[in-house]
Amino acid sequence: MSLSPAQKRTLRRLALTAVILGHFGFFILAVGGVGWYRASELPPAPQPIAFPHPTHVLGLGLACAFCHETVDQARSAGVPAVEKCMSCHQQIARERPEVQKLIRHWDEKTPIAWVRIHELPDFIYFSHKRHVRAGVGCDSCHGPVAVMAEVRRVRTLNMGFCVACHVRSGASRDCAVCHM
Repeated sequence: MSLSPAQKRTLRRLALTAVILGHFGFFILAVGGVGWYRASELPPAPQPIAFPHPTHVLGLGLACAFCHETVDQARSAGVPAVEKCMSCHQQIARERPEVQKLIRHWDEKTPIAWVRIHELPDFIYFSHKRHVRAGVGCDSCHGPVAVMAEVRRVRTLNMGFCVACHVRSGASRDCAVCHM
């Protein structure tokens, strides 16, 4: 069956439109992908006290749960209270400038205003307790914090990231698990 000249022109226009849309679609996806990648690893947020995770985790062998005490008991891992830090720093490294800041908080009885690195939207229910009890390592979501001089976000923690992990691990993908 042969095509009429009008049908051939229409097909050429459609093919040209598809090529142009494909080109711009690829460009938009590429730019979006770069933006998504760059947003997934943000520069470190300035913290009120420079906490050296490598010293505490690698050097002293402290587990994440030593300082983040509620990680296996609650939705939130929490940040350590000044009292937790001072349980060691009453005696250790008191002359260091960052420990001096800690001691000031202790003396003034003021909490440390840590800057939050990871934050999920309010409509997401996330439980650290569930994940820790399922054997998910902290670095799976938070990256290699143990070697970070300054903690930074290295994963987007968006829905795609979480769903991909649930698929790999065979965890539930029921919407109600995360969306309340």
